[in-house]
Amino acid sequence: MKSWFLACLMLLLSSAPVWSQKDDAAIAAQMKHLIDSISASYQYQTGEISLLNGMAQFTPPAGFRYLNAEQSKQVLEDIWGNPPGQQTLGMIFPANLGPLDSASFAFNIQFDELGYVKDEDADKIDYTQLLNQMKESSDKENESRVKAGFDPIQMIGWASPPFYDKDKKILHWAKELKIGEFPENTLNYDVRILGRKGVLSLNAIGSMNQLESIKNAIPDISGAVAFTNGNRYSDFSKVSGDKIAAWTIGGLVAGKILAKAGLFAIILKFGKLILVALLAAAAGIWRFLGGRKKDEDTASNFETHHHTNPETLNPESPSSDNEAV
Repeated sequence: MKSWFLACLMLLLSSAPVWSQKDDAAIAAQMKHLIDSISASYQYQTGEISLLNGMAQFTPPAGFRYLNAEQSKQVLEDIWGNPPGQQTLGMIFPANLGPLDSASFAFNIQFDELGYVKDEDADKIDYTQLLNQMKESSDKENESRVKAGFDPIQMIGWASPPFYDKDKKILHWAKELKIGEFPENTLNYDVRILGRKGVLSLNAIGSMNQLESIKNAIPDISGAVAFTNGNRYSDFSKVSGDKIAAWTIGGLVAGKILAKAGLFAIILKFGKLILVALLAAAAGIWRFLGGRKKDEDTASNFETHHHTNPETLNPESPSSDNEAV
């Protein structure tokens, strides 16, 4: 998949000599054509989808569609610029938006085989204190991010405070993040569905201005993903030797920020603007080449005009001042 992505970019850049002779509108049209071609390559699915070899199933609700794991990994790493090694069971996109749409958001599906997560501590957690711990950890982890060539991530606070539904065994919360010098803050909206052997993770990735849209979608999205019979939270059995997770509800909220994986576990939309930056750079190059071509044509016309018009060679000619302007 990555080779296909790079091939598209090489084709884009190799077209520069031709595009340099076109105006900005034509360049923009060609760029839009490439982006539309990449977007059209994604094969979305609707209807019932089996996850984890039948351990869970998902049926995209109305207004949403599913992108398989292979293509989702390519989106996360090559289009949105997250560090390599991203884990995904697929992504959920709005039906009318795709990975390259600035207005789009997506839910990344993952599974953590942690075991059975006890939820007795759900009502006892001081989430303000937990947030402060997460901020301290993020500051330390940013050194590693910067060394690896990624922007630092600053924890701003809760975009939506943690909430645990004891009946449905669903936990969700949202973080507001500042990425480097990006002018708009990033939103990570996390949903965790507890099961017998682990936790299904639905991580919504978007920008802060999409908070309400994502929040409104949470009930439909979380209700469309479920563990199958025998894998549900209620199916836990000590007699069967089921594993009890080392983490509790508070540990799920803190997540891998407090673990060794650090902030590389946070998934960002355009975390490193690979495609967008290259397109912007390419546009700048083409505009420069186009401008230089215009300058060369102007200089050529000026020289030709002066060589063919004898009056311009005579400094005493009354029309020489006008010609020099």
